[in-house]
Amino acid sequence: MTPEENMLTAPRTALLLASLSTALVVAACSGGGGTDTGGGGDALGGAGSQGPTSSEKGGTLYYLTQRNAEHLDPQRTYIGRDISNEARMVYRTLTTFPAVSGKASTKLVPDLATDTGTSSNGAKTWKFTIKDGVKWQDGSPITCKDFQYGISRTFATDVITGGPNYAIQFLDIPTAKDGSSVYKGPYKRDTKGQALFDKAVQCTGNTITFHLKKAVADFNSALYLPAFAPYKKSQDQGDKSNFEIFSDGPYKLQGKWNSGGTSTFVRNPNWDPKTDKVRHALPDKIVFTEGLTNEIIAQRLIADNGNDKYAVSDRSVPPSLQPQVIGNPKAKERATNPVSPYVYYLVPNFASKTMQNPKVREALALSTDKSAYITANGGPTFGTPATGIINPNTPGYKKFDVFDAPPQGDPAKAKQLLKEAGVSTPVKINYIYSGGTPTSDKAAAALKEGWEKAGFKVSLQPETQNFYTIVQNPAKQSTWDVAWGAWGADWPGASTVIAPLWDSRVNLAKGTNGQDYGRYRSDKVNKAIDAAYQLTDPDKQNAAWGDIDEMLAKDGAYVPLTATKFFLIRGSGVTNWIDNPAMADAPDLGSLGTTASR
Repeated sequence: MTPEENMLTAPRTALLLASLSTALVVAACSGGGGTDTGGGGDALGGAGSQGPTSSEKGGTLYYLTQRNAEHLDPQRTYIGRDISNEARMVYRTLTTFPAVSGKASTKLVPDLATDTGTSSNGAKTWKFTIKDGVKWQDGSPITCKDFQYGISRTFATDVITGGPNYAIQFLDIPTAKDGSSVYKGPYKRDTKGQALFDKAVQCTGNTITFHLKKAVADFNSALYLPAFAPYKKSQDQGDKSNFEIFSDGPYKLQGKWNSGGTSTFVRNPNWDPKTDKVRHALPDKIVFTEGLTNEIIAQRLIADNGNDKYAVSDRSVPPSLQPQVIGNPKAKERATNPVSPYVYYLVPNFASKTMQNPKVREALALSTDKSAYITANGGPTFGTPATGIINPNTPGYKKFDVFDAPPQGDPAKAKQLLKEAGVSTPVKINYIYSGGTPTSDKAAAALKEGWEKAGFKVSLQPETQNFYTIVQNPAKQSTWDVAWGAWGADWPGASTVIAPLWDSRVNLAKGTNGQDYGRYRSDKVNKAIDAAYQLTDPDKQNAAWGDIDEMLAKDGAYVPLTATKFFLIRGSGVTNWIDNPAMADAPDLGSLGTTASR
């Protein structure tokens, strides 16, 4: 999902970038690609061709996708593809990452700030100066107060759901007895709470200062997320703003967002390229079409006719259609096969009585057939079996296999564990997953087969849209026992994997599960997270995150599935294609143009 990136302190920066030298996976957040990514591997000759380049402006770029955007509200956006799209078109932040390929994309750069920030007080205080001349789409200036208000919305966890919780986790605001923030956001009339927030996020003219409760050496990297974007208070309608866009980027929404249909972005006349050295903003228009099947998208891009010559997609080519790309030189040169930043995994529902039994969770893990899951998604080049939640190319990765199960699972041992668990068999479980496509349904069926060999009785619940909205909603918790998930580091470091997913203090609230879909809560894990943050030596801190990963796996907090790849294809008239790991390897709209401008 995107993520992301670079650390301010030189020693840590060097360590992280060195760790990326073997594979440029940096970011990710929630996976937007569902279970439909495939791999071309060596058949594509690595990452694939960059294609034509051009600095000419004009034309229309088309974006084809199956999955609807669940949020366009910046404070609610946390799917990698959507972070990338919004950050390149409509929402600017204090810092960001450049529109370039490879390792260079992981170098943090200023965006709305004049530089990447100044830290003091042992990295507990961060100060930024906002550029002069930056404006909203109505021509009004972007102010420090706009940043302050936008960030405050994150604390309204009963209204602004779905986004990251870094502001709640990092800012120096006291917590209540249950571990939640005493500040409940701008919609509550709470003078005391608002004063605490205003002290943690201070405005002095065009300078914004953040006071943190703990040292965060890479806090400036977190600020690239739309959750830290400014928000104009007069435009805020709370939950009703979910599909409203008030732009400060190079494009603005034309009319209303048409969820599940076609929506168009046009140039924002109040965006000044002199203040923006990141976004190239080449197309005159960017047209999104949602709700297409992955098969139709792939067929259209392979055929390369009409407007599809100027089209891109975040959706991987389904396995059944990959031979048409690999065997066609003209299609093959338009395809890429980047290493995905995501680990796919399974989440037991700790609100489910069935999954509260640790032996049942272990049996689930032991009977998970990762090999069959990979085969269903296109074979070995789709990815490799995962044993932890931290991607192997992320600093903090630790090699372990807590249950010592083969990739195809061990149903016999799992069946014995169910007997020891004292539960009646078959054990009924409901598996919810993002998909409803031929490939994702086939992959889910492969998991079901392995589980049922061990003594489970599985009902499959595919969700073609709004998957995260469901699994993040406590009111929907009773509808499933096991959920699919995908995650990658928000910037290079395992702190952006472990803490966002498993710190129950910033995830669990009455109205949302945050990123902790299964409502896992462990005081031991929370204390270990706090201890890891206290370690200033990057090697020791990364080792601590790896240890927590192993602790979570042993407790059955999750079941790892795969470390994945993408298999993307684009139209022949698309220019400036890059593989940008800092933007989740989604099509980088800050770079792309079209030959239609010629």
